[in-house]
Amino acid sequence: MRAIVQDRYGDPDEVLQIREVDIPSPAPGEVLVRVRAASVNPDVWHAISGYPRVMRLMGAGLKRQKQPIPGLDMAGVVTAVGHDVTDFRPGDAVFGETHDQIQWINGGAYAEYVCVPQHVLALKPGNISFEQAATVPTAGIIALVNLQKHIWEKPGQRIVINGAAGGVGSIAIQLAKANGAYVIGVDHTTKLDYMRSLGADKAMDYTQEDVTELEQAIDLLIDVASTLSLSSAKRMLKPDGLIVIIGHDHYGAKGRRTLGGIPYFLGLMLWARFDRHLPWPSFGSMEKRDAMEALRGMIESGALNPVVARTFPLSEVPTAIRYLQEGQACGRIVIVP
Repeated sequence: MRAIVQDRYGDPDEVLQIREVDIPSPAPGEVLVRVRAASVNPDVWHAISGYPRVMRLMGAGLKRQKQPIPGLDMAGVVTAVGHDVTDFRPGDAVFGETHDQIQWINGGAYAEYVCVPQHVLALKPGNISFEQAATVPTAGIIALVNLQKHIWEKPGQRIVINGAAGGVGSIAIQLAKANGAYVIGVDHTTKLDYMRSLGADKAMDYTQEDVTELEQAIDLLIDVASTLSLSSAKRMLKPDGLIVIIGHDHYGAKGRRTLGGIPYFLGLMLWARFDRHLPWPSFGSMEKRDAMEALRGMIESGALNPVVARTFPLSEVPTAIRYLQEGQACGRIVIVP
């Protein structure tokens, strides 16, 4: 099969090659999937570049990725099943992440075939394409878990999504609207119409407007872009309003090449004990299978319509990653093997 392979950490343009490799065989509890589409997200850049360096001690591999084939989110068709697989059978169309470890570990999705544990997959909704389905897993799980914790039981809240036109933000807008929220999306000038098309009640241009100077206070800030300081963000909030910071290292532009954003988020966790605006994090609040099933239901009902920004062939993965880094994409970028 054809696959994108990396033998060392480094710039995607320098370390990624397309090669012929053996088709893997599913282990017990795994299924073999013929990949029809895989998506690109910032974690892919981290996994390929090896930054922050601490990821190498967290299971990725010291000098190179233990799994040489990048890619985590995918959609495809099951072609074979391992022993003890009961949830899927050959011919099933599925989507999901390819493992249940940290996102900085390669997942093997940038290939024609990949083996995936059955417990992280869900059946692909029939009303969307494979390309659309591949955009959902990581971004959808992040958006769903954070919104479910804070707005699911309180429809009608006013929320701001900073960085609303990317993969996570595009899904967050739609999930929030489905729950009755008033949504203010914040992103670049070129993305205002796109945010409105997803259902945002108001679209703000961060190059022209100060989002922290809203006329009416909000219940929740989802800071996907990680560009707002805590002090400025608090000016936007109601007395019981909350700030949820998703986290983005902007491809090493902020430095932090050794520990990444880990010290910052540990600090937020500690400060959350003393600041009513910072929710205490809850780890493992939703299993990936449960999240994928919830997202599948929302897609089937029409509440969520995944957006493909642009597609690239397998041979152009480095180009796709450069396009991601440019920050102009609306929705998710997709690789088609």
